Amino acid sequence: MSQPTPLPTPAEIAAALRSKVVGQADAVEEMSIALAKHLAGLSTGNVLMIGSSGSGKTTLMRAVEGYLAADPALAKRATLVRLHANVLGEEAEAGRPGQAVLRRLLDKARDQLGHSTGLNALVERATHGLVFVDEVDKIRARIGERPNISGIRAQEALLTLIENEAVPLELPDWAGGGSALVDSRNLLFVCAGAFEGLYDAVYDRVTVGKDRGSLQPFTVMEGSSVRERLDFSLRDWLRNEDLFDYGMTPQFLARFDAVVLLEDLGMEELVKIFLEVPDSAYRQARAYFESRGIHLALSPGAVRRIAAEAAQQKRLGARALREVFRRVIRRYEFDPAPFVQSGALLIDVPEVEAELR
Repeated sequence: MSQPTPLPTPAEIAAALRSKVVGQADAVEEMSIALAKHLAGLSTGNVLMIGSSGSGKTTLMRAVEGYLAADPALAKRATLVRLHANVLGEEAEAGRPGQAVLRRLLDKARDQLGHSTGLNALVERATHGLVFVDEVDKIRARIGERPNISGIRAQEALLTLIENEAVPLELPDWAGGGSALVDSRNLLFVCAGAFEGLYDAVYDRVTVGKDRGSLQPFTVMEGSSVRERLDFSLRDWLRNEDLFDYGMTPQFLARFDAVVLLEDLGMEELVKIFLEVPDSAYRQARAYFESRGIHLALSPGAVRRIAAEAAQQKRLGARALREVFRRVIRRYEFDPAPFVQSGALLIDVPEVEAELR
């Protein structure tokens, strides 16, 4: 009798994810632990990721999806679906909370297990799925001083799925229609959002607000001058109360065992993303020029100058690379002929500086 394939450890999962995700060690480790438990059929706490746009939240979940898809044995243990948080609010308003999540899980399970698989087996697989909810900050319960009704309903819809043993599901036509009660307690939810404004709100609290004076400045020497500097990290100062004030209800937040803050990407991470990520703007540009018989090359200095410019836009993360590089490469893509020598287009720091002025 063949032995069952051993389930991966968190360290093994993390090693695979790190090949696709630049930086964000805490998020990778937390996700690896949750996924290892989930694959083993154990009770798993849900994960909430907070990070600026472009910091890697969606990239991490795509890496998880790719990791599972690469191993058929694992893929059948963890059906994964992704959806935007606003979908939950829309269906809650229509009186169908949770339907979008469960229907997508059921459809994905059918794709994985085969169209001839019985409904009971498909439902069983779907109820052990992994659900990635993107832009969860868009379903905050308040916007300013005003209640956000759709956000409240969306949070309630998620709560219904997270803690309910009997969620009604309208079965699709291919399953014969009708309805079934689904136990959703074994689903793993990973929710993510940029939480725009949270950084500033917490910074204000510890500098000029009710906790004024908590963040103390320190003295630094710069050349012959002396000045005071404040070093603020959201990771060090974020409290649950800040998320409550932001509009995430205590009942909702209590369903997440792990709240992970993703770091803003530094210049070294941006350089690595620019050069190594398969779908980076640089690699896409190289493919474009190769299609025209031209070899594109950027000097190390040019790459670092582009990354440095992108690093100044901290709220955009890796997305800033595309905008900055677009400004540099646009003229060359439009008409490369004047700049090509011996079949090569070489871009150095002066060429980058000329386009970024």
